[in-house]
Amino acid sequence: MTKTMGRPTTYTKEIADEICNRLSQGESLRSIVKDNHMPGQSTVYEWLFKKKDFAEQYTHAREEQADTHADAIVDIADETPQTMPVYDKEGNLLEIKLDSAYIQWQKNRIEARKWTAMKLKPKKYSDRITHSGDDENPVVVENSVSIFGDLLKAIKQERQEDAYGKK
Repeated sequence: MTKTMGRPTTYTKEIADEICNRLSQGESLRSIVKDNHMPGQSTVYEWLFKKKDFAEQYTHAREEQADTHADAIVDIADETPQTMPVYDKEGNLLEIKLDSAYIQWQKNRIEARKWTAMKLKPKKYSDRITHSGDDENPVVVENSVSIFGDLLKAIKQERQEDAYGKK
């Protein structure tokens, strides 16, 4: 009986290191597991569940991936856009325009990396909304139900007085 070769399912430090190194360089897990010498995606998830050291290494690699994506955004934005020559019917060059499809593609690339960086490392890359106060102006949370309750009672009493002609 001949043993068939397949994807590795046995955890090795070397494969774990390669996965994490490639993740930290910005490659997606989906892309990594397409290589024949790599385990399937479900196997990687199983290792994350069963191997604490790998889970910590993987988490750190994903955080580094966020930084890699943030750096890539700057590189993409700094690229010289592609241009398209515009000719008249006789073949004379009229002008050179920016290729709008290329620009939109670059915007999509930037947005994808921005979104990923924000999700992988939210403390560093997500928009922050700060609600804070100081000693002189502390943040105060009031229960508005009692305020509205008192207001409603006053309105109800006023209506009753109007209905019975007490005003």
